[in-house]
Amino acid sequence: MGNQVEKLTHLNYKEVPTADPTGMDRDEGPRIGVSYIFSNDDDELEQQQDSVHDLGGENPALQPYDPQLHEVECSVYYRDECIYQKSFSEEDTQLEEGDEGGGGHLSTYTPENLLNRCKPGDLVEFVCQAQYPHWVVYVGDFQVVHLHRLEVVNSFLTDASQGRRGRIANRLYRYKPLSPAVVVRNALEQVGCKDRDLSWRNSECFAAWCRYGKREFKIGGELRIGKQPYRLQIRLGDKRSHTLEFQSLEDLIMEKRRNDQIGKAAVIQELSSHLQAAEEEEEEDHHHPGAQTAVE
Repeated sequence: MGNQVEKLTHLNYKEVPTADPTGMDRDEGPRIGVSYIFSNDDDELEQQQDSVHDLGGENPALQPYDPQLHEVECSVYYRDECIYQKSFSEEDTQLEEGDEGGGGHLSTYTPENLLNRCKPGDLVEFVCQAQYPHWVVYVGDFQVVHLHRLEVVNSFLTDASQGRRGRIANRLYRYKPLSPAVVVRNALEQVGCKDRDLSWRNSECFAAWCRYGKREFKIGGELRIGKQPYRLQIRLGDKRSHTLEFQSLEDLIMEKRRNDQIGKAAVIQELSSHLQAAEEEEEEDHHHPGAQTAVE
């Protein structure tokens, strides 16, 4: 297919060249996911206000929240190495001390409960239906550092949560972490950085950079040329998955966060429509082999 011209906005799945719908990789040349250039998803206040209207005027932070119902299970690969995984299956989830929900490290807690669990250098992910996840770095003394509305700020954890439940997110990314003291220092040194001085598109990229120190989390940290080395594998259930390929981790994270914001049901519906169209097209090709030969 050759290299694709990068787009400035998100494309729906029907327009995105992807891997095989069955989840099996076939070597048919480069396939590209979605490229986000000059965009930012962390103007969260405005987006949350829009979400309130979408849910009939009720604050989504006050709605019952079930991670397994709303969150998309996925894995991220760099070439053949798994560098991120969110899975609620028993073999991928280990029970943690004090966990009554059975979700292991993906269990969510109230902000007040999180204060008793967090240690300096921990990453915390706040989640809520119809909102982008918000990531923060816990720096001790009930305080966090996070990227919020185009500025790195220091806040109390309870204030940064905005009433949302959260989880300690240290085990989602599989990179080797820096020492807690270095993580805290990385975060505190960026407090006050804003607007054009920022090197991260969203709170997740900032928090992950603080903990792992990898330039791939920064804006423009990787060249978008050649074959797409990153794969986002989205689990659809019944041992089915769908894979998108990306030229940079930054672009992949933007797509992953979009999926988290629209929710599991919407992602599956969006993908199902795309897969159904692909299957119908493939079936039509089988019924008209002469036409397929003509195309070739």
